[in-house]
Amino acid sequence: MARAVDTITATEVFRDGDTIVSSGGSFEMGFFSPGNSKNRYVGIWYKKISVPTNVWVANREAPLTNTSGVLKIIQPGILVLLNESNAVIWSANTSSAVKTPVAQLLDSGNLVVKDANDDDPKNFLWQSFDHPTDTLLPGMKLGWNYAAHMEFYLSSWKSYDDPASGDFTYHCDPTGYPQNVLRKGREKRYSTGPWNGLTFSGLPGLKKNNPVFKFGLVMNKTEVYYHYELLNRSVISRFTLSQSGVGQRWTWNDETQSWRIYLTAPTDNCDFYNLCGSYGVCNTAVCDCLNKFVAKDEESWDRGIWSSGCVRRTPLNCRNDGFLKYSGIKLPDTEHSWYNQSINVGECRELCLKNCSCTAYTIVDVNAGGHTCLLWFGDLVDIKELSGDGQYIYIRMASSELSSGGRRKKVLIVVMTLATMLVLLCLSLILYFQRRKKTNLLPREGGSLRREDLKDYDDEGHSKDLELPLFELSTISKATDNFSFNSKIGEGGFGPVYKGQLEEGQEIAVKRLSRTSLQGINEFKNEVICVAKLQHRNLVKLLGCCISGEEYLLIYEYMPNRSLDLILFDPLKSKLLDWPKRFDIINGIARGLLYLHQDSRLRIIHRDLKASNILLDSDMNPKIADFGLARSFGGNETGANTSRVVGTYGYMSPEYAVDGLFSVKSDVFSFGVLVLEIVSGRRNRGFSHRDHYLNLLGHAWMLYKEGKALELIESYPIKPDFLSEVLRSIHVGLLCVQQSPEDRPTMASVVLMLGNEGELPQPKKPGFFTEREITDTESISSSNALYSTNEMSITLLKPR
Repeated sequence: MARAVDTITATEVFRDGDTIVSSGGSFEMGFFSPGNSKNRYVGIWYKKISVPTNVWVANREAPLTNTSGVLKIIQPGILVLLNESNAVIWSANTSSAVKTPVAQLLDSGNLVVKDANDDDPKNFLWQSFDHPTDTLLPGMKLGWNYAAHMEFYLSSWKSYDDPASGDFTYHCDPTGYPQNVLRKGREKRYSTGPWNGLTFSGLPGLKKNNPVFKFGLVMNKTEVYYHYELLNRSVISRFTLSQSGVGQRWTWNDETQSWRIYLTAPTDNCDFYNLCGSYGVCNTAVCDCLNKFVAKDEESWDRGIWSSGCVRRTPLNCRNDGFLKYSGIKLPDTEHSWYNQSINVGECRELCLKNCSCTAYTIVDVNAGGHTCLLWFGDLVDIKELSGDGQYIYIRMASSELSSGGRRKKVLIVVMTLATMLVLLCLSLILYFQRRKKTNLLPREGGSLRREDLKDYDDEGHSKDLELPLFELSTISKATDNFSFNSKIGEGGFGPVYKGQLEEGQEIAVKRLSRTSLQGINEFKNEVICVAKLQHRNLVKLLGCCISGEEYLLIYEYMPNRSLDLILFDPLKSKLLDWPKRFDIINGIARGLLYLHQDSRLRIIHRDLKASNILLDSDMNPKIADFGLARSFGGNETGANTSRVVGTYGYMSPEYAVDGLFSVKSDVFSFGVLVLEIVSGRRNRGFSHRDHYLNLLGHAWMLYKEGKALELIESYPIKPDFLSEVLRSIHVGLLCVQQSPEDRPTMASVVLMLGNEGELPQPKKPGFFTEREITDTESISSSNALYSTNEMSITLLKPR
C-alpha cells in the first residue's frame, strides 16, 4: 500500500508508489515514468503546482524496467536503489560511516543523507545538490569544489521520454577567468562572457536588481561557483537546460497555472559561440570587423561566411605597440586569459605591454568595489555588440594606429581647425545660394511640406539635415519616360510605383504620391525620416526624394523580383520558391524586423507589415519596404495607442484593429501571419476551405492541434530533410499570432527560435480565429475602423 513519509531510515524500505514530502510541502520524491516511457525512475518534483515538473533524477542512466524497484539505506550509510534482482543500479556513495543514517528531502528540493543525531543543518554525508541533472534550483552551485575535486554542472535530458544525459552540458568554467559555458559534447556552443562583478559581460539584461532572484559568483582558493537565491519565497523559479541546448529561466504563474520563460540563453544568433571569428563583432546575426581590423578572407566575408574572422589593419611590432579602447561589446572568451586581483589599471596596462603575447586587458569587478586585472593571450573571439556602453577593453594595436601626442598633435589640431573653418565657410556660401535657387520649387501653403521640414534629430535633440539626396523632377520624369503607363509596375496605398533608369544606368523604383491617396504629406515625411538612416540588408534602401510643386516622389533601389505577394500567391511563379528559399525569406524578414525593434537608432514599429511590402532582390533576398505608416520611439518605449488606425486587414493584430493599441507585438502578429502565408502559399485574407469557415490562422491552429500541421502545405513538395524546419516555422508562426500580445514572443526570441532547435512553448489560440470575428461590415459598427479588402494600406480616424 502506498504511503507518504518524511525520511527513509536504515530500517525502512521505500517502494514504488511511496513518496517523500519535504517538511514545508514544496517538493515531493518518488518513482515516476517520464513522457511516454514505461521505464521507472526515482526523481524529485514540485509538490504544489498543477503541471508535473521534475527537477532531479537519481537513476537517469540506469532505469528500472518495472515497478519492483526499492530504495533503502545500507551500512555504512549509503542510499541505494535495487532492482527486482536485488542488484544495486544506483547509489549515493558516502565516505563516512554513521550509526543512524537517514535520507531526508529538504524544502529546498535537496535530498540529503545525514546522521539523524547531527543537528548541524549543513553537515551532510551526501546531497543531491552536488549531483544536478538538467535543473538548477535556488541554493545549488554551478562550478567547482577544488578541495573535493568535484564539478557541479547541468546536463540535458536525451528526450522528453529519456532523462539520461543528453548532448548538452552547462558549466561555470574557471579556465582562465570564470564564465558560464554551454557545450555540445566538447564543442563550445555559447558563453555568457566573463563575470564583471555584477553580472556576466554578455548578459547585460541580467541585472542585479531584477525582481525575481539575486545571483553571484564566488571565487576563492577552494571553490569557484555561480549561484542564485529567490528574493520572495512565494515565487517558484528554476533554471533548466533543454534537450536542444537552450538555457531557460522559468517562473511559475499562478493565474495561468503555467510556466513562463523569464530569460533564455543563447538569446539570439549573435550568441552562438565565435560566429564571427577572431576580432569579428556580431550585431543582429550580421558580422563586422572591430574598428581598425579588416576581414581576413574578404571573398568569404562578402558571402556571409565569417568564420575566418578579421586581422589587424597594421601588424603589431611589440616594442612600439599601444592600446586602443573599445566599449559597447561583450568581452571576448576568457579561456586563454590570466587575472590578478591586487593590481590597479596602470600596473595592468604595463603588465600587458611588457608581454608581446598579451593582446588585450581590462579591469573587472570595478562596480563591485574590486579591481581585478584581466589579460588576454592569443586572438580575441566571441565578441558581440551590446546596447549601451557595455564593458570596456583595451586591445593591443600598432603605434601607427594610435593618435600621436605632443607638439605634432597640437600643430595638427591647429592646421585641421583652420582648414575646417575654411571648408565650412565655402560650404555655407554654396548651400546659401543653392537654397535660394531652389526655394521657388517648394510649396509654402499651409499643410504642405517644405525642405526644412525634412529634419532629423540626433540623440541630444539638435536638429540636423538628413543626408538624403534631393532629385530634380526633370531627372525622375526622364528616368520613368514621363511616368508612362509602360513604366508603371504597381500601386499601393501611397500611390503608383514606376520603374526608371537614371542616366548613369542605375535602375530605380519611384513611388509617386497620388492626389486621391488616403495617405499624404505626413506619410511622405514619415517615410523619409524613418528610412533615410536605416541600414540593414533586409530593409529596402531609400536613394532620395523629390519635392516639386504638388509632386512628392520617393526614389528606391529597384527590386527585380518586385514584391513577395506577386510570386507567393501566383500558382506558376510560386514554384520558384522551394522550401529553403521560403525559409530564407522568413529568416530575412525576422532579422529586418528585429533590427527595427531593437537595433536601429530609434525603435521603429512598422504597422503595415504584409506580403506586398516585402520586396525581393535578384537573389530572392527579402527587404522590408513602405514605412509611411511606421512609428518610432526612443528609450524603452515599446508601444502606444492611437485614434488613427492604419494598416491592412488580415495582418493587423486584434488589440490594434479593435482598440487602436499598437506595439512591437503588433508587428510580431503581422510577422506570424506572413510566416503562415509563406509556409502555406495561401493568403490569410480570403482563405477558404471546403470543410470549415476558418481563416488561414484558424486552419493552421486546427491542424496543429490535431497533429497534422504538415497538411498546411499543398502547393510545393518538401524534402524529408526540411520537415523539422517546416514544422518549427508553423509553430513559431502560431506563437506570433496568439490573441494576447503578452503571449507573443519578441523578435529577438523569434530569430533565436528559427535559428536553432531549442524547445518551444505551446501556442495558445490565435487572434481573429475565424473570419466572422471581424467582417468588413461588422468592423464599421463595432470598432469604427475600416480595413483594406484589396491589401492596400488605408488610414481612418477612429473615435475613442
